[in-house]
Amino acid sequence: MTTLIVGGSGFLGAELIRQATEAQQTMAATYATRPGNASQAAWYHLDLRDAARLDAVMTEVSPRLVINASSGGADWAVTAQAPIQLAMTAARQGVRLVHVSSDAVFSGARVHYDESRLPDPITPYGAAKAAAETGVLAVHPEAVVARTSLIIGDGGSAHERLVHELAAGTRAGTLFTDDFRCPVHVADLAAALLELASGNSSGIHHVAGPDAVSRHELGVLIARRDGLDAARLPTGLRADSPLSGALDVRLDSRATQCRLSTTLRGAREFCKAPRWPGPSAHE
Repeated sequence: MTTLIVGGSGFLGAELIRQATEAQQTMAATYATRPGNASQAAWYHLDLRDAARLDAVMTEVSPRLVINASSGGADWAVTAQAPIQLAMTAARQGVRLVHVSSDAVFSGARVHYDESRLPDPITPYGAAKAAAETGVLAVHPEAVVARTSLIIGDGGSAHERLVHELAAGTRAGTLFTDDFRCPVHVADLAAALLELASGNSSGIHHVAGPDAVSRHELGVLIARRDGLDAARLPTGLRADSPLSGALDVRLDSRATQCRLSTTLRGAREFCKAPRWPGPSAHE
């Protein structure tokens, strides 16, 4: 039986392929621009807006499980409509589906959000993600919708690259001290998604870390872990910037954590161990 990762060339998709392969699952994955590096997966080009191509890929792969880890930003056709088409196809073929969503579906007005809170997005991206959640569960009630937050790894995520560039002075920007999220490690997130997929869970689940940290604190944690000068990281207030979006969104993942054997670590835990052996390693 085959597992299909939609968006397999992305940061989360690559980790899902790695872990599923280690679990001896037969892997297939899709990409929008270029395939990923995982040779263990059979790769298929897929524009999620192309319903005919989606049907063809699903028919050829004949997966037992589909995990949608794709990202289309604020593009309504990709982020809102395409996941619903994927869910319709999966439901029609009797395929298990896990759809990855985001804390961007919330405005931050309540700060703390468990699975019972209804989406109230304030950005186009958040609105597209919220629409996808509703549509996916409407056409495939047995699907899992997993909301997550900032995804961090061991150097490969967008936020980690930003921190390195800011510390090196090669990029302009600010790490906000008033913008809070609950980051999750990509390995924990992938393991949790595969665990949810393997059971009989359905509906909304929150899969984020237990630590609420500002983007600046997260940057400091990453800098210290990686041996960078955290004092070089520029700070500011998002409330003073022209950027839209929620200031403080804290996903409460305790209900999901109780169902999982996977431990969802907080940023203060998964960033505490130095990645490097010590200064002599760079001399």
